[in-house]
Amino acid sequence: MARPKTAKNDTGANVGYEAQLWQMADALRGSVDAAEYKHVVLGLIFLKYISDAFEEQHAKLEAEKAGGADPEDQDEYRALSIFWVPPEARWPHLKAQARQSTIGQIVDEAMAGIERDNPALKGVLPKDYARPALDKTRLGQLIDLISNIKVGDEASRAKDVLGRVYEYFLSQFASAEGKKGGEFYTPRCVVKVLVEMLEPYRGRVYDPCCGSSGMFVQSVEFIRAHANGNGNGGKAKADISIYGQEFNYTTWRLAKMNLAIRGIDGQIGHGDTFHNDRHPDLKADFILANPPFNISDWGGERLREDRRWQYGTPPAGNANFAWVQHIVHHLAPAGVAGFVLANGSMSSNHSGEGEIRKNLIEADLVDCMVALPGQLFY
Repeated sequence: MARPKTAKNDTGANVGYEAQLWQMADALRGSVDAAEYKHVVLGLIFLKYISDAFEEQHAKLEAEKAGGADPEDQDEYRALSIFWVPPEARWPHLKAQARQSTIGQIVDEAMAGIERDNPALKGVLPKDYARPALDKTRLGQLIDLISNIKVGDEASRAKDVLGRVYEYFLSQFASAEGKKGGEFYTPRCVVKVLVEMLEPYRGRVYDPCCGSSGMFVQSVEFIRAHANGNGNGGKAKADISIYGQEFNYTTWRLAKMNLAIRGIDGQIGHGDTFHNDRHPDLKADFILANPPFNISDWGGERLREDRRWQYGTPPAGNANFAWVQHIVHHLAPAGVAGFVLANGSMSSNHSGEGEIRKNLIEADLVDCMVALPGQLFY
């Protein structure tokens, strides 16, 4: 979504800064496809964030050495939910090597070191910066560019500078990728409508097709924004447990990084939600989802007798009402769900879809429907 360059965003940072940063980063893309470049840039921004947070705590421990503090003790960082960054992955080291022809290998080793020492990030970070197709001069320039952003220190974390930059970049990559961008990014305005309607203040929050975790980020932002009232008696706090699943492996990695940079804990499973449900026994208090529209090759013919189809067997050629019933199946008795569907799902009678829709309504499961304007998705 285009925003006026002079406007201030909700962190107090100027949106023009994010746009300017994007323009500079995109100028360094060269011939690299947007889908690949996404991981190059976002991986480096993530690395800068955890390095900034680490360096700030490292400096504090250095100052407290006389009192017995050890700046190289990993437990000193984990106790504060700060990722431990090994020497080879610290940003000053990368910045010093940015102009070397081996910078790709150096970044790969940094990512591998962080995964080695932080089990929560295992298999999450991109580790293909040394590949021949990635111009190493441009990579060095990108590191120089990101070096100028202060993202992980306490003041920047309070303003969520990285979160805003990260989300802005996600939206721009979605736009650059065109139709495929929707697989990992639901526009912020759509997510905000769902979150504001459901008000997920406390309990289990689930997204069965979580993309890059935007629903969860917005849920936590909603709680913080309403922490001092707005009908919640001033008692709102981030008292939610997060559960998600994402089929696309590279998008699953984005989801894990997106939560990690905001300090949000979540159980995000990787796999096919229909055929390998990673949270089979979950009964969620809130479900927010933007399922992919009209998927035809979801393997429905292998799930004809599935226990989730309480209101009718969804057609093998369209997963829309399989998603709806999967969501209903995972709701707690007093749970509430908000999800996005294609307009056609409101009127389709193909292969029993009309009957499923009728059964859902007669079971008093539908509270309301909201018509969204066109052209919101990339």
